[in-house]
Amino acid sequence: MWFIIGLAVGALLLGLIWLMKRSNVSLTWYEWLIGVIGLSMLLFTAQNFFGSLAEVEPKAASMFLLVTGLPSLILLAIVWQLAARRTKKA
Repeated sequence: MWFIIGLAVGALLLGLIWLMKRSNVSLTWYEWLIGVIGLSMLLFTAQNFFGSLAEVEPKAASMFLLVTGLPSLILLAIVWQLAARRTKKA
């Protein structure tokens, strides 16, 4: 399962970089940093969610979604908004 997730994440990052080069959009270093932290938190959330469900702990699985999943989505949304606003401004 994690091999397939790794392939999907790699393909998404490759597609993102390709799209950014095609559109002449660049991210600053802090946007990359926030994005990497958000993506790693999202993968951490997925791993712990499925692990908790496998151990028949649905409450722990739900808490992982809330405690680490929500902040990861917020971080990814922040990166998206920063890039979109800077692109719109230029």
